[in-house]
Amino acid sequence: MAAKTKKQTKSEKRLVHQLVDFLNYLAVERNCSPLTRRNYRHYLTRFIKFMVKRYPSFKIEQLTLGQVGDYRLFLAKLTTKDGLTLSRVTQSYHIIGLRSFLKYLIKRDVVTLAPEKIELPKTESHSLKFLDEEQVERLLASPSVSTLSGLRDKAILETLFSTGLRVSEMVRLNREEINLKRREFGVVGKGGRPRVVFLSNQAADWLKKYLNKREDDWEPLFVRLSGKADETSQGNKMRLTVRSVQRIVKKYANRARLPVKITPHGLRHSYATDLLRGGADIRAVQEMLGHKNIATTQIYTHVTDRQLKQIYQRAHSGNKGE
Repeated sequence: MAAKTKKQTKSEKRLVHQLVDFLNYLAVERNCSPLTRRNYRHYLTRFIKFMVKRYPSFKIEQLTLGQVGDYRLFLAKLTTKDGLTLSRVTQSYHIIGLRSFLKYLIKRDVVTLAPEKIELPKTESHSLKFLDEEQVERLLASPSVSTLSGLRDKAILETLFSTGLRVSEMVRLNREEINLKRREFGVVGKGGRPRVVFLSNQAADWLKKYLNKREDDWEPLFVRLSGKADETSQGNKMRLTVRSVQRIVKKYANRARLPVKITPHGLRHSYATDLLRGGADIRAVQEMLGHKNIATTQIYTHVTDRQLKQIYQRAHSGNKGE
């Protein structure tokens, strides 16, 4: 018999209704992914439960900076089932979710606290992890291509480095979407933004070898090769998951004895770095990565700054005597 749940107060019911409207807005008008909506639901449900417990008759119109401060203190002290506290980044995600919710409500003529008055927590600085050319070669050479699983893993690594795809974008790919002759295909990335993705000659060759060796006619581009085969739904139950690809990359990074703990997203960083080193314009890289704002792409200034310095040293008259 299911345990009885605590009856919602009138205040909580109204907040939950507003949250549902917000989540529907994210789905319909913002075209946010199910994962993004799930995260917002998690963050804002936690906010609602805190507020109605601390302030039983709370209404969002009455929200103050002092109450937000109480909530932030609650997040800082919160521990998980494993006894761990929330990281500064996770706390920041909660506040970003709250600010987005308030912004939505204000657009719907709800008078509440201005979201810009809520400052985001300062998070720890993380260094950008990427591979240099020699490390990329070592990683790509790690799989043994004498087996189908090795060929698949080789094709995965080559595709990630060749395209800069987010791992979630790559696992959604279907075979029919990939034009190996033209070495390009389209994807829909974050925020429903479509873009064209290009394959290198090398990546296209390995994808072709992998697909030619497959004996199934399943829809997904990358499939699991262990366990019982499930051919229903055009083989979609055999599709590799994000977590599976993360494990594959980790396996070969360890095998290549790389000094950097690389992930699929690290290969995306390596892709962008490689393009910029080769002379690509940062705005072109922005388009190829599917970034909405150029500011996001500017995390790669570790490359462009060095290139600017080299140009300066070659071009400025004060350096001619060197």
